[in-house]
Amino acid sequence: MKSLIQSIVLLVVVALNLPDVMANLPAAYEGQRLYVSYCQLCHGVDGKGEGPLAKVMEISPADLTTTVRSRSETILTKIITGEGRQTITGRDRHNLLNEAMPEWKEVFDESQVKALIAYLRFLSRAKHDLMGDPEVGMQLYQKYCYVCHGEEGEGDGIMTRLMGIEPMDFTNPNEINRMDNHELISSILQGQGKFMPAWRGILSRNDVEALVSYIRLLSH
Repeated sequence: MKSLIQSIVLLVVVALNLPDVMANLPAAYEGQRLYVSYCQLCHGVDGKGEGPLAKVMEISPADLTTTVRSRSETILTKIITGEGRQTITGRDRHNLLNEAMPEWKEVFDESQVKALIAYLRFLSRAKHDLMGDPEVGMQLYQKYCYVCHGEEGEGDGIMTRLMGIEPMDFTNPNEINRMDNHELISSILQGQGKFMPAWRGILSRNDVEALVSYIRLLSH
């Protein structure tokens, strides 16, 4: 018990000295922010093409949960930016899906396009909804989870070396998708095993939902 208490104290000390901002944010996390700002109005929260602007304009944006699955990153880049031509027919790749689709080549740089594609992949493959605000979740992750689960969620935080533990790898979609949102929330609030602490009384329900949403994005 004494060693466990000492480990928890050490965890808190390390957490208090962490940098405020992680060096490399998950691509899908950055992509989600872009999607909300630029794409959600037409494609909808769930990517199925039922956004409020689409209804007003009476247009039918692509259902991204299906169309993205069969397309390569190169083709998706052409669709988003409006640059490049089809290699087979020679037609413009832009507007191939819908003539109302804007060209984003003057808005997004290369890294932003890649981030947006990462989030589109998440939308097309995700088995569980994002329940809360990932931006809030990111801040909570840095404060409470970083030291064990690592900067990118791979389960390689500093405490793993100090305590000899193996936290869940959040970047493994097979590992994280087998747990539904309710199970993840329960494990955070109640704790898991010997070393995963219970955060009930420290994190609110809204906090935990935001944290789960950020964790979901780590696997994409």
